[in-house]
Amino acid sequence: MVTCREFFYPSVDGRTNIHTVVWQGEEAPRAVVQIAHGICEYIERYDHFAHWLAERGFVVVGNDHLGHGESWQEPERMGLFSETDGWNKVVQDVERLQSRMAAEYPGLPYFLLGHSMGSFVARTFLIQYPGRVTGALISGTAQQPDGLLKAGYALCSLLIRLKGTDYRSSFMKSMLFGPYNKAFRPNRTECDWVCSDTEVVDTYCQDPGCQFLPTVSLYQDMLGGLLFIGDRENLTLMDKETPAFFFAGALDPVGEQGKGVERAYQGFVQAGCTDVQCKLYPNGRHEVLNEVFKEQVWQDVLDWMEARI
Repeated sequence: MVTCREFFYPSVDGRTNIHTVVWQGEEAPRAVVQIAHGICEYIERYDHFAHWLAERGFVVVGNDHLGHGESWQEPERMGLFSETDGWNKVVQDVERLQSRMAAEYPGLPYFLLGHSMGSFVARTFLIQYPGRVTGALISGTAQQPDGLLKAGYALCSLLIRLKGTDYRSSFMKSMLFGPYNKAFRPNRTECDWVCSDTEVVDTYCQDPGCQFLPTVSLYQDMLGGLLFIGDRENLTLMDKETPAFFFAGALDPVGEQGKGVERAYQGFVQAGCTDVQCKLYPNGRHEVLNEVFKEQVWQDVLDWMEARI
């Protein structure tokens, strides 16, 4: 039997309480897995996967990032990290949770799993807090060319100067996410790129926790994070002996059908990391943890962690 508990802890922003969920089985835990979720979602979307891991002896924990899930105080802050330094605040909130859970389960191996935007958060964590985790699992990641990222960052900066940090732009959302569906025409929904499982896609499309419009400042924060984790000098700051497993769908448009994933993976290799693996799943789209073949992905994640416990 798996039990779930929830708690809140103070964000580094000094105003928000960060919502957190912990899943744990009845047996003595073997390791801790902390999940960092993606943009426009929340930690409880990982409930089935977390239950599965908890049944196999892992304590699973994750928080809602600032402006997501239940980690916001006022409705207008949904989709907003912070007025200033939002990316680092999100990463520092993840670090606060990691410190807390490591103290609660001393001596246990500790893994950090980040999906999509959460994979960017996890990669930032590895640079800013080297050697803090036993291993990192990087799901559905990307690494676009710097020129493209800088152009998007500059456009966000212009819109923020004109409209403010809480400005929301349907144009920006369509520019960043609109092209993802093109590879799956004729489209059944606007979210076909998310997963090949139609039930997952329909639930995602109908979930208000996934369908809100983020602020332009959140996009700018994320693009700045991508520039940070793509910098070769920053990558050399990682603990080279921390294992990392990159995994993604071979058809995932976020990772440019594998090209962006390979770019991120090679960054770790070139930085001198000694234990890095990469796997692309044929026919998989963005959320491989929710794909029709998810049991295979879950087992691969489990096998990879068990080999490093």
